[in-house]
Amino acid sequence: MSYRIAVIPGDGTGPEVIAEGVKVLKAVAQKENFRLDFHYYDLGGERFLKTGETILDSELEELKKFDALYLGALGHPQVPPGVLERGIILRIRFHLDQYINLRPVKLYPGVDCPLKNKGPADIDFDIIRENTEGLYCGAGGFLKKGTADEVAIQESINTRKGVERCIRYAFQRTLQRSRKKKLTMAAKTNVMNYASDLWMRTFEEVAKDYPQVQTDYSHVDALCMWMVKNPESYDVIVTDNLFGDIITDLGAILQGGLGIAAGGNINPDPGGVSMFEPMGGSAPKYTGKGVINPLAAILAGQMMLAHLGEKKAAERIENAVAHVVANHVKSLAAGEMGHSTQEVGDLVAKNL
Repeated sequence: MSYRIAVIPGDGTGPEVIAEGVKVLKAVAQKENFRLDFHYYDLGGERFLKTGETILDSELEELKKFDALYLGALGHPQVPPGVLERGIILRIRFHLDQYINLRPVKLYPGVDCPLKNKGPADIDFDIIRENTEGLYCGAGGFLKKGTADEVAIQESINTRKGVERCIRYAFQRTLQRSRKKKLTMAAKTNVMNYASDLWMRTFEEVAKDYPQVQTDYSHVDALCMWMVKNPESYDVIVTDNLFGDIITDLGAILQGGLGIAAGGNINPDPGGVSMFEPMGGSAPKYTGKGVINPLAAILAGQMMLAHLGEKKAAERIENAVAHVVANHVKSLAAGEMGHSTQEVGDLVAKNL
């Protein structure tokens, strides 16, 4: 079996962590007897500064022909915030209809957790975030910008189709997990009368098709509190684009930090193309120093293989990462691992 993978190394330390991810992916492909054909794209800050381009329409069309996308990180200190995020990441998500953002939150043995008396048995849940609607659609605008009477409007767009397909995916994901078979919906029904009402009604209607799944609801602010106090009570959480963006960062710190947090932008439909990435940024201050943690990028590759159906290979990578963090890495923080970026990649590849 052969898979065509589009690789976007990105900015800053992105190319460094992607190099280690590709190293591990090549090693596990050889062990499991399949092939990965990598094609590289120079999307990011350097290209934007030279050409003014983010991503071309022709490149977006090319990406449709791949089996998956593998992204490092985007963010350049000389490029204004939002230019690369909107111009590349959001355009890819929208163009390829990657309507699911999947974030596993899993604490591995040996990783420090900031929560007192909580361990790996307590922190193992998925956050499913709607990825193409909500406040990130870009709907809205300014009136009298730059004056004392300025008005800024940002609109949240939620469709029945978009909400239902996200919720239905969440129910299916809950059934696939071997834990509590419990799905929590997070919204703000007490103040966001329209959008949250649509989410709640759809959630209750879709739940009738999945009687095996236990359901509950939480206001998103209360959810943040309970994720810290009782993370063991969660199995799968589903929510909208903005709320999901916030709570996934909270989930990342519970599992040890962004150095080990990976995610997928997923189009689960037949023929859909999905993109997998580490959750941390480009960390330009560490560029070229060989101290950045590549484990999140490696786990993003693991998620990609699982999505492609290479379950045994994905299991090998996850087990190797778990072994390395438990036995070899002193800390997940940049410069404190006790090994270089390349050495951590070598350790994972060695322990596949």
